[in-house]
Amino acid sequence: MPLRNRLRLLAISGLALFTVSASLPPAAADGPRSHHPSGGGLSATIRYTEYGIPHILAKDYASLGFGNGWAQAADQVCTLADGFVTLRGERSRYFGPDAAPDGSLSSATKNLSSDLYFRSVRESHTLEKLLKTPAPAGQSHDVRELERGWAAGYNAWLAQNRIDDPACRGADWVRPVTALDVVARVYALSVLGGQGRGIDGITGAQPPTGAEVPEVPSPGDAAEAARRLLSTQNADMGSNAVAFRGDTTANGRGLLLGNPHYPWQGGRRFWQSQQTIPGELNVSGGSLLGAPTMSIGHNANIAWSHTVATGVPLNLHQLTLDPADPTVYLVDGRPERMTKRTVSVPVKGGGAVTRTQWSTRYGPVFTSLGAGLSLPWTATTAYALNDPNSVNLRFADAGLGFSRARSTSDIAAALRRTQGLPWVNTIAADSSGHSFFSQSQVLPRITDELAERCSTALGRATYPSSGLAVLDGSRSGCAPGSDRDAVQPGIFGPSRMPTVKDAPYVENSNDSAWLTNAAAPLTGYERVFGTVGTQRSMRTRGAIEDVSAMAARGRLTVADLQRQQFANRAPAGDLTAGDLAAACAALPGGSAVGSDGGAVDVSAACDVLRRWDRKVDTGSRGALLFDRFWRRATAAVAEAELWKVPFSPADPVRTPNTLNTSAPGVATALADTVAELRAAGIALDAPLGRHQWVERNGKRIPIGGGTESLGIWNKTEPLWDAAAGGYREVPAGSSYIQAVGWNGSGCPVARTLLTYSQSSDPGSAHYSDQTELYSAERWVTSRFCERDILRSPALRVVRVHQRR
Repeated sequence: MPLRNRLRLLAISGLALFTVSASLPPAAADGPRSHHPSGGGLSATIRYTEYGIPHILAKDYASLGFGNGWAQAADQVCTLADGFVTLRGERSRYFGPDAAPDGSLSSATKNLSSDLYFRSVRESHTLEKLLKTPAPAGQSHDVRELERGWAAGYNAWLAQNRIDDPACRGADWVRPVTALDVVARVYALSVLGGQGRGIDGITGAQPPTGAEVPEVPSPGDAAEAARRLLSTQNADMGSNAVAFRGDTTANGRGLLLGNPHYPWQGGRRFWQSQQTIPGELNVSGGSLLGAPTMSIGHNANIAWSHTVATGVPLNLHQLTLDPADPTVYLVDGRPERMTKRTVSVPVKGGGAVTRTQWSTRYGPVFTSLGAGLSLPWTATTAYALNDPNSVNLRFADAGLGFSRARSTSDIAAALRRTQGLPWVNTIAADSSGHSFFSQSQVLPRITDELAERCSTALGRATYPSSGLAVLDGSRSGCAPGSDRDAVQPGIFGPSRMPTVKDAPYVENSNDSAWLTNAAAPLTGYERVFGTVGTQRSMRTRGAIEDVSAMAARGRLTVADLQRQQFANRAPAGDLTAGDLAAACAALPGGSAVGSDGGAVDVSAACDVLRRWDRKVDTGSRGALLFDRFWRRATAAVAEAELWKVPFSPADPVRTPNTLNTSAPGVATALADTVAELRAAGIALDAPLGRHQWVERNGKRIPIGGGTESLGIWNKTEPLWDAAAGGYREVPAGSSYIQAVGWNGSGCPVARTLLTYSQSSDPGSAHYSDQTELYSAERWVTSRFCERDILRSPALRVVRVHQRR
């Protein structure tokens, strides 16, 4: 580290400590958690500001990782520890083989299958082999140092603090970790969209015995199951993000609004911080728990966010088996024997469960991809799963590259260099006024030509509908090809990635790259990346309407981004509520027939729907009525029957439209909704927030926003419980939100929100403080520059270090 950087670090650290000591009482400055380094080892200075946001200051990457691991443990030790139990393959030992993991690190439905998979990863030394790969194909030295420091910081917190969180207080499964455990978390996140989807099928795949013939799904059924499985329009994961070019803003500088939709509980939560190495790195934002680098964030010059992409990060190979031995498959007419690995998992109460896992040149043999897509291993056929992210540990390097960037050009360069993002798009803006979008993913190099030439009968059904290629494994020429600019074999290189630079706006809401800027649709990419010319989700349509109007209006500021986040407009309501209200008023006798055949008086609902403000604010009356109706109507009425005006590729934002109120099921959905709300004692015109809330330490906090099908930017996927009086919890939705711009001062103009707050410990002061802000549609002003950190009225300084 250069001498000038060391001197600057000492000056800043000393100033921070002097300022705090002078402005706070002794108990605050030198309390039980104000530690001072001694005896060498890793150390960091953590300055806490409002809402428990840590600003971590360190001299090098290992020390920065140390401060990061310490501060994450202080807020989230139980959630992190639970994840490390998963990654070590010990869930069955502590929680029983049949219980379910929280789903944050894989799709495994039971602890046993999760353990069998992650133990196999460890026992095969997969991580150690990947760590030997030099950058750029492997991890950089700086990321390795961050991971080493993170593990040391987590362990130091465990050694020096008592756990008060009841979720793991006194639990013997809370143990120190190694740097390899931190790497394992990066790996699990990388394969989340590939092998992580198929863990039950990988660990359950066994050669047929001949005792019974399994049922093989038809290509049509498999195609529909794949389409549902691979759709990003789901409750658990999604996002919106928009970047505006300088000529649409008030000062010629860029703007970015990031609104990822992630789980509110468990190991896929974001955690907010600032990470600084003087003269080297200075970035603020949100990290996925356990991640050593920033996942989404901003620095003095750029801001970026991610959205879950439509690219399919895996493909299947259909194997032709040797009739005499189902563990031998044929390639170009020559037999190849599958490899096997036997894994034993200790289970609660003693003993162990042992299973054999099978693999091929293409990847592991598996028998299902999620609950809906069954692919049985028969005497003649088996399936192997190719996941190029199973040799990708570059996820963290991409985040570090973004954190160091000074422009959107640097963002593009980081994507080209690392090629490490497994399942997200990137949207960015910079202080010079540039906007940027790229669907730079690690995807198997499945071209449309390859799919046409090599698809099996199953693949000819699944590839067009979902982008899932099923290739003929009996031909070596049907393996994915390689691009010369790709850092690993079998994936697309950066020159093939759908990218838009410097459009007036670039926006994504989890549909394909086609309408990133609706005025200049993006085409020419392979089907595996996503679709072109197909119907967009209601959320995408509403988002494009909103942001294109903002760009056309111009003179935009960060305040406009804040207003967009909480506009809470329901595009589905704008399209249909007026027609529904009119059809309701025209019903003979004011009644409709419910699904049970009984007549329901719905007359009171007509005026409620007519008066509804078409929003999902906590005070919106009629929002709950429409929400419950719309869920029923879209589930019961086929898409082709729901609308009078069908989808048109020539008008993709405004079509389909005009509710077909005469379609069978529409009036029934209204009748059932009115009956449901009355039975629950809920007034049809009740304010939404009275019946959509979360409870934190006995206090109900109203929550605005709405579900995917309503098209709400501020997405909320609540849990319905009629007996409790409505939506009583939010499993997933808006998470780490940031609205960022620049004003030429050197300090970014940034407003942030972590919707579920920093800590999952009910005893923490930061268990629900930002959740209450979110409820009130208020924001946190980012304290990025040193002077702003030191002026915080909540400033608390903690010096953390390794004890010897």
